[in-house]
Amino acid sequence: MSRLVLARREQVVRGGQPLAFFVGLVFALVLGAVLLVISGDPVIDTYQRMFERSLGSADVLSTTLNRAVPLALAGLAVSIAARMGLWNIGAEGQILFGATAATLIGRIGADWPGPILIIAMLIAAMLGGALWALGPGLARAELGVSEIITTLMLNEVALRLIRYLQNGRWKDPEGFGFPNIEARPDQAQLGAIWERAHLGVIIAIAVIAAFAWFVNRSAWGYELDIAGASPKTATYAGISMRGKVLGVMVLSGAIAGLAGGIELTGTAARLSENISNGFGFAGIIVAALALMRPSGVALVAVAFSAVQVGGLSIQTLGVSPAVSAIIQALILFGAIAAVVFSTYELRRVERKVAS
Repeated sequence: MSRLVLARREQVVRGGQPLAFFVGLVFALVLGAVLLVISGDPVIDTYQRMFERSLGSADVLSTTLNRAVPLALAGLAVSIAARMGLWNIGAEGQILFGATAATLIGRIGADWPGPILIIAMLIAAMLGGALWALGPGLARAELGVSEIITTLMLNEVALRLIRYLQNGRWKDPEGFGFPNIEARPDQAQLGAIWERAHLGVIIAIAVIAAFAWFVNRSAWGYELDIAGASPKTATYAGISMRGKVLGVMVLSGAIAGLAGGIELTGTAARLSENISNGFGFAGIIVAALALMRPSGVALVAVAFSAVQVGGLSIQTLGVSPAVSAIIQALILFGAIAAVVFSTYELRRVERKVAS
């Protein structure tokens, strides 16, 4: 008798991350087409509408780029933690609290000049995200508590805090009874750089490029890889695991918090419980598709953003927006499968039968 087993290839298939994402995209589009046929929806028209409304013109492309900013920063936050062997599932909460901290500065400095106020709000957003990740970092570093549980629980806390503020101390007195927080100052608006794309696109690219270089070229990044691959080796080499865990979690939270600050000063007009729009959770998918490499986060985020923006537009054809969510999930599954089979292959081995 024989059976199929996964065995490591003698030579890894070339292409790596770009090939994996391409395979995942093709896999998702093919199965998505099957889903559309089953549901009786037009395949060509649906995909054409998704492309035209996300990448088909300068105007819609700029919208896609704006949406890619929080996705890319959330993906970067997750990937930085993953290099250390940590799972930051709390990017959603860190984005929310980063935006909350930025709103606080906006209220304090309502009369400040625009550039100073924007910088102050973005710094506050980073500090807010770092603070929201500090607790889970301390719990993991000092007590060994799983960061998955603590970061995930803090997502709900951040959401509840915003609900409290918009129904309480920060409620807009001119909101006609609706639970809204007062809009940020007009001068706290990131300027446009191209069509609808705002300055946050440049900020995100600069942050991602800086971290990609820093992680791959610095001693800190080298120590990070060692600590993530083998904590015992890191300890033997004199690397403080507690310090690394705490530092990485705080840094990851700061990056996610920056996403909240950029969203508040870029696209959103006010703080609300929907300001993150699931970007923190989607960032986990972006990081996975980028194989946890900061260098690949930006391109994956743009492609993923295009699927999301295009998916919202197909409702005008009568197609369920759930199709977009399914395609996003299929891209992830297809890419992960491509990564696995680029390193492993199925082999048939003979099973010995006892006589």
